[in-house]
This record gives sequence, structure tokens and C-alpha cells, in this order.
Amino acid sequence: MKIPNMIYGTAWKKENTTDLVFEALKQGFKGVDAACQPKHYREDLVGLGLLKAYEIGIKREDIFLQTKFTPIDGQDQSNMPYLESDEIEVQVEKSFETSKKNLKTDFINAYILHSPVYPGSKLQRVWQKMEEFYDKKEVGALGISNCYDLDVLVYLYNNAKVKPTIVQNRFYAQSGYDKEIRDFCMKNSITYESFWSLTANPNILVSDVVKNLSNKYQRGVAEIFYRFLNHINITPLNGTTSTKHMIEDLKISEFELLESEIEEIYKLLV
Repeated sequence: MKIPNMIYGTAWKKENTTDLVFEALKQGFKGVDAACQPKHYREDLVGLGLLKAYEIGIKREDIFLQTKFTPIDGQDQSNMPYLESDEIEVQVEKSFETSKKNLKTDFINAYILHSPVYPGSKLQRVWQKMEEFYDKKEVGALGISNCYDLDVLVYLYNNAKVKPTIVQNRFYAQSGYDKEIRDFCMKNSITYESFWSLTANPNILVSDVVKNLSNKYQRGVAEIFYRFLNHINITPLNGTTSTKHMIEDLKISEFELLESEIEEIYKLLV
């Protein structure tokens, strides 16, 4: 299934997760991002939001559903889907089974490693377990998140039987906007997904460039920036809690920025 041009992000939604996922799908989002990480996500409530959407006629096969295996360093060790003493493969297996149960599905469109694990041999063990889910047709694609070291991505890509087709990173100045990583993604047919696209870039949203384009196109500054991201082959995660913003942001495919305008925004990425 093709990855939508924008994905609804469910981190930090807490007890509001069900209603927000339902609202996002009702307004037209076709992608949902989650993680089996109770510390920051209520994946179980994402599943209930999906069920509510199915009740009004939205079909599972029309939703790009992705979730993540979160290594132990990213978990609250008093509340995680596996035991600290489990072998790493067992941790992945238990997390995946929990995700399927939470999300009320036997198929995950994309299964993502939430952050790299070290050393490389351990990373390969995790990936090989994830490849098993792909081979069994329980997963449609594999990816990695929070990977800001190109060498790690290249190592994973070169050693994987099932190549990563998604990289999901924070899109922000401190990483140089992942220019080298995004170049590698482009060359290897990997979709680059961005999170914290707005919150990490307030300077861009208040820039004269973006404000002028907002006036020209009669669109919000967020819409201008999201459209720019699509133009440079980035699929943004969108975690808005506002129905109004959901409706507005989903309309970004209705207009095109000029090449010169894309270049103007690109110059702000320094």
C-alpha cells in the first residue's frame, strides 16, 4: 500500500487517543503512526479509535497503519510489553504480538525499529526477527526511526535481506535536516518521514518567506510548510489535536508551490 502524503501521529495523546484517532480518520487521514511504548503512546487506545472508525464505514484496507518496536532504553521499565530478561528476539516478538492485539489487526503496513540498537550484531538480530514478520506477510514494510547516523543506516541497508523502506526522524536544524540521510533515502527508494516538523522549526514558520506564501495561497503557515515537505519528498507526521487543523492540513495536495518558492524555503534549512 502506498504511504499517504501525511500520517497522523499518536504520541502523547494519553486518554484522548481514541477520540483523536477517530476524528483524524473521520476527517480523511489515511495513515496512523503508533508505537508499543506505553511511556509515550496509548497503542491500545489507537486500536479503539480504529474500531470506532470502522463502525462508520472506514475500511481497514484503506488505512496505512504503522507501529514500532521500542528497545528497552526507550521504555518505562515498570510498564513495557516484554521482560528485561528476555532475549532481544523475544522482546521483538512479544512487542509485535502486543501491537497486533492493541491495534485489532493481523497485518501491520509498516513495522519500525524505534531507535538503533548497538552493537551492529544486535541490530542485525532485531532486524532479522522483524524480517520474519515480513516473510510471514504479517508486515508490509520495515523501517527505522531516530537514526541520525548515516553509517548506521548504510550498515543496516547493506546487511538486511529485507531492506528498510522507511526512515522516520525528527526534522530539525541540529541534525542538519538529515541532508545526507535524505539523499541516501532518495537514491534507495526509502520514504523519509518527519516528526516534530512544526514544533522543531518555529523560526521557519514565522519567517517572512513562509508568511508571504501563506498570504499568497491563502493557506496557514503549517500548510505551506507541510506542502514544502511533500515537494522535497518528505512525508510528515501530523499530531494536531484540532479538527480545524486536520481539515486544513489534509488539503495540502490542492495547491503547488513554485520551484522558486520551494528554493526560498529550502534556504531557511540552515
